[in-house]
Amino acid sequence: MADSSTPHSNGGAAGEEENPSVPRSLAPPRKVALVTGITGQDGSYLTELLLSKGYEVHGLIRRSSNFNTQRLDHIYHDPHATPSADRPPMRLHYADLSDASSLRRALDHVLPDEVYNLAAQSHVAVSYEIPDYTADVTATGALRLLEAVRHSGKPMRYYQAGSSEMFGSTPPPQSETTPFHPRSPYAAAKVAAHWYTVNYREAYGLFACNGVLFNHESPRRGENFVTRKITRAVGRIKIGLQTKVFLGNLSAARDWGFAGDYVEAMWLMLQQDKPGDYVVATEESHTVEEFLQAAFGYAGLDWKDHVVIDKKYFRPAEVDSLQGDSSKSRRELGWKPKVGFQQLVEMMVDNDIELAKKEKVLVDAGYRDI
Repeated sequence: MADSSTPHSNGGAAGEEENPSVPRSLAPPRKVALVTGITGQDGSYLTELLLSKGYEVHGLIRRSSNFNTQRLDHIYHDPHATPSADRPPMRLHYADLSDASSLRRALDHVLPDEVYNLAAQSHVAVSYEIPDYTADVTATGALRLLEAVRHSGKPMRYYQAGSSEMFGSTPPPQSETTPFHPRSPYAAAKVAAHWYTVNYREAYGLFACNGVLFNHESPRRGENFVTRKITRAVGRIKIGLQTKVFLGNLSAARDWGFAGDYVEAMWLMLQQDKPGDYVVATEESHTVEEFLQAAFGYAGLDWKDHVVIDKKYFRPAEVDSLQGDSSKSRRELGWKPKVGFQQLVEMMVDNDIELAKKEKVLVDAGYRDI
């Protein structure tokens, strides 16, 4: 953590001041949340949710030569241009899950009530290329953060982001009692982080929860994930910027939901009287081919005219089918998904058609190479 100011393109910091019209002694104390992976898809949706509930939110980001805070730009306000009373109580700090000292400093500085560990090397295929790094950040990084929480001296509630990939080759439906059988370095690292969380809950009495979230997508999904790769291609093909998209296994089946729905389940877990582990899923499964049909069909296109199978996108060990049983989350948390499969697909395609239109303006003006 370099300092307590917000790392951003203009070097400013988001304010945390309370409403000056309310005397400090009468204003209810804000809950404080610390979020790792705040610049990711889930981190941005979770930040929006927490701010809407009156939280003060602190996010940890890694040092990078390029700014990667685009998913937070609509939340961030330049303190030099925006009155303090109009700024959301959000700050960003430099830290890294591979650096235990930075995690301890962040916790000591922020003293959060809730800690959400969303950070990871989260791409399954990439985990085969950088397995050591994936294990260090995704598994051991969670252990470092748990240790920092344990030694913080303040009671904190901890959320660990799990993944349906942990079930791997175990047949669906998969619930909290289903055995794990990970099929990638990423999945194995997530299994380790899961059991670290269980162990610290049992050994030290931490309020620590695992959320085993099945695939969750949105217009903010990274473009190298298959769902966003598909909808991005639909937009560019529709607008005339490309003609083909290269994919791997089209028969893989996944339980896809909307990320904005799933972050609510994360928050609900930390509001319970007792900590536990929860599967979060829509309980519906669709193949990649079905996703293609829905996305291309919605745009009036035939996916078979544009999709090329490339063997390099097949995994060394495939996960054939994931479909969650989220009955515990629905029963104990009162959670259920609001956005269905077709609505999710249409939301992503609409976003990426608009994005492609903007891209075409730049291409036509000679500012970008097609």
